[in-house]
Amino acid sequence: MRRFITRASATALFAVFASAAPVAPLAAETANTIVMKNFDFTPMTLTVKAGTTVIWKNTDGEPHTVTSDTGLFRSGGLDQDDTFSFKFDKPGTYKYVCSIHPKMVGTIVVQ
Repeated sequence: MRRFITRASATALFAVFASAAPVAPLAAETANTIVMKNFDFTPMTLTVKAGTTVIWKNTDGEPHTVTSDTGLFRSGGLDQDDTFSFKFDKPGTYKYVCSIHPKMVGTIVVQ
């Protein structure tokens, strides 16, 4: 009898969760995220306020890096689904590149 209850409970729970609408990521989690996809940074330019942490996420099957043109920040090689983050404390314009694929360029504008 115990197995029947367990299976019935599991089936009921599965039905509840399977019918639930998917949960969208919170805007705050993605607002300051740059995605590396198809050998591009998206968005290529991101404007943030001073004190903001920016996150880069590689969704390509190839490794990428995030390298400041002034040496302020530099990630190691990021494999698929790896992330790198940097906190921008001072206003300014910060240009960066993927050192493995130099056609991949981006800009962070800090206000």
